Amino acid sequence: MWVFGYGSLMWRVDFPYEEKILGYVKGFQRKFYQLSTDHRGTPENPGRVVTLIPGDSNSEVYGIAYRIRESDINKVVDHLDYREKGGYERNNVIFYPRDNHLNPFEITIYVATENNCNYGGHAEIDDIAKRVVNSIGPSGPNIDYVCNLANSMRSLFPDVEDDHLFSLEKKVLQLSDKNNK
Repeated sequence: MWVFGYGSLMWRVDFPYEEKILGYVKGFQRKFYQLSTDHRGTPENPGRVVTLIPGDSNSEVYGIAYRIRESDINKVVDHLDYREKGGYERNNVIFYPRDNHLNPFEITIYVATENNCNYGGHAEIDDIAKRVVNSIGPSGPNIDYVCNLANSMRSLFPDVEDDHLFSLEKKVLQLSDKNNK
């Protein structure tokens, strides 16, 4: 079994895995459209975290594929089902390794769809940034989530431009700087 990390699983892997491969999935966009009431916010003040939304056939979302040892599959799935309980569902898609010598393969992804109670949907970047700067949850400040994801993308995929993520990071840092003055 392979699991795709495109959000916090890019820097906070808390399950055993045998191998990791950099690459992408097609037909999706990474967006901060999911409200977080259990990790980066609270029910009273939800944060914003990423999910995958349908994109066109040229859309690609970069991340990390983690291969799970067969003996660990049930334990890891139970753990991830709990970790992603705030509205995410498991799906299988094709993963395309960055290394052209490797063939594409099926991978499990967790996606928060529009039909879950924590789906925040589209909002202007300024509005998402305000929520991020003002949200803290059991896993820490929402701003850390945004910055950790942006830093992970820059270090792992320096040639990939993720406009939504990097625009949000810029706004969040501007607002944070203003709030600290």
